[in-house]
Amino acid sequence: MSDALEYHSQGRPGKIEVAATKPLTTQRHLSLAYTPGVAEACMAIVDDPANVYKYTAKGNLVAVITNGTAVLGLGNIGPMAGKPVMEGKANLFKKFADIDVFDIELNATTVDEIVSACVAMAPTFGGINLEDIKAPECFEVERLLQEKLDIPVFHDDQHGTAIISAAAFLNAVEITGRDIAKTTVVFSGAGAAAIACGKLYEALGAKRENIILFDSKGAVTKSRTDLNEGKQYFASDRNPKDLAEALVGADAFVGLSVGNILTGEQIKPMADRPIIFAMANPDPEVPYEEAKAARPDAILATGRSDYPNQVNNVLGFPFVFRGALDCGASKITEPMKAAATRALAALTREDVPDDVLSAYGVEHMVFGPDYIIPKPFDPRVLTWVAPAIAKAAEESGVARHPIKDYDAYRNKLQALVERARGIMQPLITRAKTAKTRPKIVFPDGSSKQILRAARILLDEGICTPVLLGRADRLEARGKEANVNIEDMETIDVEAADNFEDLAKALWKQRARRGMTFQSARTALKTHTYYGAMMVKQGLAAGMVGGISRPYKQTLSPALRVLGRDDKSGVVSGAYAMLFKDRKIFFGDCTVNIEPDAETLAEIALNTARAAETFGVVPRVAMLSYSDFGEHYGDPKVKIVQQAIEIVRKKRPDLEIDGEMQADTAVDPKKVSEDFPHSVLNGAANVLVFPDLTSGNIAYKLLEKLTDAEALGPLVIGMGGPVSVVPVAATVAEIVNITTYTVVQALDSQRK
Repeated sequence: MSDALEYHSQGRPGKIEVAATKPLTTQRHLSLAYTPGVAEACMAIVDDPANVYKYTAKGNLVAVITNGTAVLGLGNIGPMAGKPVMEGKANLFKKFADIDVFDIELNATTVDEIVSACVAMAPTFGGINLEDIKAPECFEVERLLQEKLDIPVFHDDQHGTAIISAAAFLNAVEITGRDIAKTTVVFSGAGAAAIACGKLYEALGAKRENIILFDSKGAVTKSRTDLNEGKQYFASDRNPKDLAEALVGADAFVGLSVGNILTGEQIKPMADRPIIFAMANPDPEVPYEEAKAARPDAILATGRSDYPNQVNNVLGFPFVFRGALDCGASKITEPMKAAATRALAALTREDVPDDVLSAYGVEHMVFGPDYIIPKPFDPRVLTWVAPAIAKAAEESGVARHPIKDYDAYRNKLQALVERARGIMQPLITRAKTAKTRPKIVFPDGSSKQILRAARILLDEGICTPVLLGRADRLEARGKEANVNIEDMETIDVEAADNFEDLAKALWKQRARRGMTFQSARTALKTHTYYGAMMVKQGLAAGMVGGISRPYKQTLSPALRVLGRDDKSGVVSGAYAMLFKDRKIFFGDCTVNIEPDAETLAEIALNTARAAETFGVVPRVAMLSYSDFGEHYGDPKVKIVQQAIEIVRKKRPDLEIDGEMQADTAVDPKKVSEDFPHSVLNGAANVLVFPDLTSGNIAYKLLEKLTDAEALGPLVIGMGGPVSVVPVAATVAEIVNITTYTVVQALDSQRK
């Protein structure tokens, strides 16, 4: 069995399932989900049909519909054989835009049959994605459905390819210094995708008279009598004898046909710096290596992922529908498609984030001949294309529920692809709107991830980064990371004017702890001590280190310099575990190995404070293997019980209870039924573990075995704002942890 067949057959066959979004574990749930409670939702829709979007999944449900007559490069294989493709399409909708999909495979071949079936099913769906229906029927099916229905209908084979290739085309035209209105384009292929591409190119500025199409019979010219409506639109006055002749002097070639119909010799006569999009799959119209050898000055794009510039429809349909559904669009208009194209083209010119580079195993990805279109796994596509679609829908007059606040909408979209964004947004807003920009020092200034994060932090106005490192190394690493550091504050530690002064200050502070002046000088050269001393002396508001060394090697020097804060007296580490439907703070996961009652109490207080920093009202559960005195004689259980009493004396306002088992803590039904005396009003959102072993194991297991994301470590209780990022931290993680550090610094200044 091949890998592909094993992938499709392992476990439950296929690639999709239906999952419930509401609980269904009790008789009450059953009575609400079905009879009699469901009748109320039904009657609300009878009273106002618009309520179907309020009480059902219609607004986030798309039908992917095919009859299997033009499946990928496989042709007319029928509806059943096309089902694996449609299930794959459903996966992509969910993965990239959190849109639910029912795949529908129709045993229908005529336009009337397909249209009738779609119209009959339309009440179920918020939109229809037509897929792999052959031309010319696909044109008529889409046109009729758009006339008959008040939901978006989108034939992806046409318009998805058009949007993505047009974005690449706009960028290729810019890179080669062309005027799009004068650019000559030769198409190989005159099917649905080619017609849609030609029309969108024209809408973006290309001239129809500069476009010529070839089908299996030759050039599409006005002298031919066998042309359908789409081909007639592009019928040319020119009559080249073949594709090779048409390419002589041509600026661009767009292939949407079959593989290996051109050779390197045939593309040599094209214009200087030609644009060659050979998008047939799996074999391009001209082999990539052959094209590159024949015309090394060309900008090349294919439909394949193993070459630069992949024109992949996944960059379009999930985000087009996300924007259309969110604004209640009744259809997808030509301006909406153009808006998506321009958004993709513009995104390509932005700096590429580290997580995208890592996903593709490259160091650089810079706008230019080998990067004219975003990568499919670039999470920013959602936040660029969906708002562009929604805005264009509003301007086209087809948005029933226009987006009121586009900044808030982008943040909501960002939270779909980066769960941490949802919890981080209040902190980001607070940092960006603060009257001052706190200086945050980075001991590992020459790390590429730190450099990229620093660029974002500075550009976004979150803080003023201070990079520690040798000047020549910082400059070199900045160039390697494609990060401009000219406007950033940098410090070459050993050459710094204040090096000796900070060494003396450190020596005086640690002289009674065995530190000599010389060892103080040596310690400062490690940069972590220098950064901590900057915070100690008020030269920086906070420090973020750790990416180049183990956690302890950053935390220990900072602790020696800054000590513990007066409020806590205990330093601990927490993680915010971000699930799809809840967020829970775990402590202590990084510092205290076997805490006594006093220390455990401070860990609880610290972790609650961390939750409050993120705007979460803490409900604290002190965890154990015992529920509420079940094993009261165990010394470890007594430690937890004593810690609870200490916390209640120090913060009587804090909702805290225990000791309790972990499942009890997160199950309010169990608490209310089995332990009605508990003071917790709902599931706990702060879990305090009895020791470091259990806390560390728990967060790591959940991160790996569930869909939870771990935000942290969040260092609490230090004598100054200090954070430690993991060695393998991404740029996004560094930005998040730094933002948390900035808010800590702002809180310190306020106090």
